[in-house]
Amino acid sequence: MYSKLLLAACLLIFASCQSGNQPEAVAAPDISTVPLIPKPVLVTPSQGGFQFNEKTAIYIDKASSGLESVSGYLAQKLFPATGYKLEVAPEQGNNQVSLALTSNSADLGDEGYDLEIKPTGIKISANKPAGIFNGIQTLLQLLPNEIWKSSKQDIPWVVGAGTIHDYPSYGYRGAMLDVARHFFSVDDVKRYIDLISSYKMNKLHLHLSDDQGWRIEIKAWPKLTTHGGSTQVGGGKGGFYTQDQYSDIVRYAMDRNVTIIPEIDMPGHTNAALASYDFLNCNNKTTELYTKTEVGFSTFCTRKDTVYKFIDDVVKELAAITPGPYIHLGGDESHVTAKKDFIYFLNKIQSIPKKYGKKMIGWEEVSQASLDSNTIVQYWSNVEHAKAAVKQGAKLIMSPASKAYLDMKYDSTTKLGLMWAGLIEVDSGYIWTLSSRAKEISNDNILGVEAPLWTETISTMNEIEYMVFPRLPGIAEIGWTPDNSRSWDEYKLRLAKHGARMRAMDIDFYESPKVPWGIK
Repeated sequence: MYSKLLLAACLLIFASCQSGNQPEAVAAPDISTVPLIPKPVLVTPSQGGFQFNEKTAIYIDKASSGLESVSGYLAQKLFPATGYKLEVAPEQGNNQVSLALTSNSADLGDEGYDLEIKPTGIKISANKPAGIFNGIQTLLQLLPNEIWKSSKQDIPWVVGAGTIHDYPSYGYRGAMLDVARHFFSVDDVKRYIDLISSYKMNKLHLHLSDDQGWRIEIKAWPKLTTHGGSTQVGGGKGGFYTQDQYSDIVRYAMDRNVTIIPEIDMPGHTNAALASYDFLNCNNKTTELYTKTEVGFSTFCTRKDTVYKFIDDVVKELAAITPGPYIHLGGDESHVTAKKDFIYFLNKIQSIPKKYGKKMIGWEEVSQASLDSNTIVQYWSNVEHAKAAVKQGAKLIMSPASKAYLDMKYDSTTKLGLMWAGLIEVDSGYIWTLSSRAKEISNDNILGVEAPLWTETISTMNEIEYMVFPRLPGIAEIGWTPDNSRSWDEYKLRLAKHGARMRAMDIDFYESPKVPWGIK
């Protein structure tokens, strides 16, 4: 009882505890009551708190290297709403956010962090810069929601004192954005990177080619973009990323602990390529450009050596501008490819990413082939395919359409999206575990989770946000927080408080009746 009274009594801190502050009392929240998403492993509150001011600085531990980018990110995020320019201090002292790499906590892995908040300063420590970045995301959530505003806010910037020890359950926590059905600008993709990384997601899978459009410049085959990228669903003008633009996206993502995974779908979902180069077709004739949404009607000619030379060229150029370890080569819904040709094709293409130092990811149908030891399988619908992949020793990315597809409607009245995999309300998208698909699939077989957003019905950033939020924070928590620490009844209360945060971030989100928002 005494400790509780002491904690309550000390929830007022005096700004005079910090150099340069005036002695004005400011309330400091109990950090154990702040609605953090994803839910951390361990939160321990203590007395008082820390208040940022115009003299607060960032200190980078002299023994730590590679933290300049992440420290710049922190300063950039804090400046618009606070007006404080957090400079890097030459020496360690009070009134600082200290960043340090340490190997003292093995359980932190590559992405875990320790966050320590005292009235005199804040320290974020981790084994790798990725952990420091994740600690910064938690620190931002501990600050008032106004921290996400784009203009200066005249409020006290106080965080409660205490410690947080935190690390993810799964190393792969991703989202997918389909830019092939509808094309999205570089700025839109960067906005999406900012949104997913704020919830500690670390992969962005870009679906760069499909029947309706080819979206990445391949210098050896320029008609892929000049012709194949010239349209989209509904007949709009389409578009594509130059290699310089793509590299800009990759760099932007790396600064936010996000790995870009490019996908070139094949042998099906290939009409944009088939319309660009006749030799990819068995009849040596180009197809017409396609702007509708049916699937499964296109295929590469799988017995032509020239097709594999083409694929090699594409993967070679993509690999050269993709520093991450993965290239996704699709493999789904090739309904008009004879099964023997489909298997022949997959057995040949798996060696191509490997040749250029990459691991291949393929949709679950690739498990019908003989899988290379480097091939990763993405489960989306047929659990038998997932089980076959596991039997061959492959790792899985879990993206069950009935739970994780963010283009599915929330309910029957949702104006955007589809419903072939069912309706996915916010509670349904949260109440599942990655290892619950089949008894043959355990956590040891799973790399992590990915939430795809297909864009047949989605053409603007606001529409992306509406379909993604508030379901994406739940997927992020599934990938980060242990299953036994999660429950819908508790999570929905934390999510409700993120309504005001999403408002401050200018996110156009769905106000689900399943969540007691109480937005202010």
